[in-house]
Amino acid sequence: MAEVTRDGVTLYYEHEGPVGGPTVVFSNSLGTTLHLWDPILPYLPKGLRILRYDMRGHGKSDVPDGPYTMGQLISDAEAVCDACEVRDAIFVGLSVGGMVGQGLAVKRPDLIRGLVLSCTAAKIGNSAFWQDRIALIHHGGMTAASNQIMERWFGRDFYNSPALAPWQAMFEAVDVIGYTGVCAAIAGTDFYTSTSGLRIPTLGIAGTEDGSTPPDLVRETVDLIPGSQLALMRRVGHLPCVEQPETYAGHLTGFLQSVGHI
Repeated sequence: MAEVTRDGVTLYYEHEGPVGGPTVVFSNSLGTTLHLWDPILPYLPKGLRILRYDMRGHGKSDVPDGPYTMGQLISDAEAVCDACEVRDAIFVGLSVGGMVGQGLAVKRPDLIRGLVLSCTAAKIGNSAFWQDRIALIHHGGMTAASNQIMERWFGRDFYNSPALAPWQAMFEAVDVIGYTGVCAAIAGTDFYTSTSGLRIPTLGIAGTEDGSTPPDLVRETVDLIPGSQLALMRRVGHLPCVEQPETYAGHLTGFLQSVGHI
């Protein structure tokens, strides 16, 4: 069990692959754990060093009192990377994980040589949207929002299949304090200015049926970074790595090859 503690918060992470191999860091979305990435692992090239972690308030990481700030989430990712002596990694972030990636690339360019921004944006929603979500969860618990979140997360085909059940269970198992803490961090984040200053290889991945970060929003963000690319995945929602893992892994592998990471 691998852990690192920063400012009294213990963060759980898992890493596999050769220590000297090309490193890919994965950062999960709000309401999920590092197991969000399980479906794509069998489809990735051999020899990668893969680092995944649970964001504070999620999975096996600590659940400190909220609200959290994006600065704290970025520093958490930084601590995990430093604990594993990461340098020149490709950072793959989904939703809030993509926001963390944008912030970390600005703060620590030595850690990150490229970004994969999946179903994310420089700014997601607005304060009123997130305050309503926080109030709903505090009042009714995770199950109060579960069905509406699943509809935003998944395309119609997946939503109506038995495959939905474990992902809904993952969402409902998240601690209310942890979930709403990260909601507050997203609500307070606007990275349009800082992300527009990045000059590193970037791939955006968007799902045509994403109810949380629609393709135009993802495109608007990756377009802030000169030379970026966008891959549009059809008939998937907010978690394309779950719905079409082989296709998602193909986009990621192609990007790793195109930037000389593998």
